[in-house]
Amino acid sequence: MIIKSLELLDYRNYENLQMSFDEGINILYGDNAQGKTNILESIYVCATTKSHRGSKDKEMIRFGNEDSHIRMYVEKDKIEHKIDIHLKKNKTKGAAVDGIPIKKSSELMGMINVVFFSPEDLAIIKSGPAERRHFIDMELCQLNKVYLHDISSYNKVVNQRNNLLKQTHYQESLKSTLDVWDEQLVRYGIRVIKEREKFIETLNALIYPIHKKLSGEKENLNIRYEPSIDAKHFEEQLFLRRENDLRLKSTTIGPHRDDMGFYIDDMNVRRFGSQGQQRTAALSLKLSEIYLVQKKIKDLVKLMIKDTPILLLDDVLSELDSFRQNYLLESIRQIQTIITCTGLDEFIQNRFNIDKVFRVKDGSIVNQQEVKDE
Repeated sequence: MIIKSLELLDYRNYENLQMSFDEGINILYGDNAQGKTNILESIYVCATTKSHRGSKDKEMIRFGNEDSHIRMYVEKDKIEHKIDIHLKKNKTKGAAVDGIPIKKSSELMGMINVVFFSPEDLAIIKSGPAERRHFIDMELCQLNKVYLHDISSYNKVVNQRNNLLKQTHYQESLKSTLDVWDEQLVRYGIRVIKEREKFIETLNALIYPIHKKLSGEKENLNIRYEPSIDAKHFEEQLFLRRENDLRLKSTTIGPHRDDMGFYIDDMNVRRFGSQGQQRTAALSLKLSEIYLVQKKIKDLVKLMIKDTPILLLDDVLSELDSFRQNYLLESIRQIQTIITCTGLDEFIQNRFNIDKVFRVKDGSIVNQQEVKDE
């Protein structure tokens, strides 16, 4: 999987942009607030229909305009595809693949596998549980269409059940309808829990050797799935907590309250790890994500390799020391990568391989150059 070219019309600070990428390492450099991250964001939108920043559609439209267009050409299995995203200020976005509109944004998930790495990701270890749940869900949704359906259905049921819990305060007779929602909550919730369990198990097999090397063979990192309730007892506990849920007007157990913990031996990295240990654990996690998406592992023994992901690095190298920079860049040699940075000095000094360079200034590409190996 590679991105061939990208076109932006009235997107963020870009009035009209057309650019083509190399299948190797692409560098976008320039001062801050010039629009480098906006290019990465538009690619992420084409892959997931959402902004990695959590921005609303209208916030991505260029100021003073009613709509915006993103068009991206990709090559998958030696076949070229066109992805169109139409952002609208006051309406639902439109999306099409090869000129054919798609009815649900979920249909686009998994067509392009992207790994987005920004300085904010280095804080995922010490962030709240919601950030880690988001990481798990975004990865599983790209890799598993069944999971995408199950987690979407589960979240809808949680919202509907919570609304019902609030309404019972005014209409007590509605309590009798809770059984219907609880049955669906348990059905989808158990599926979500089981898939997350398998995901964490797979991720552990990848992250352990990566972190071992990053820590100079000194630390053993493992991830633990920390569900709010195990699948076996979900139905029973949901029933036992019903009165508590009615009192709090909220569903208090289920996958929407899950977390995952990072441990060096038995030490909780989030609570007791140094800043350096937290950053190294986060980098190990993102590298594991690259390998996971690259191999699309269904069986750790067979290692079924299908697509390679597209890696988006948003000014993350400046946050890492030279050893970790080198390890990261060595790990992505066979992956199309688009990197943003403020300057090229580090790449030149360390003789990192670069295939194409773009200089970004005030919402324009003012210079682009293909770099040939000597």
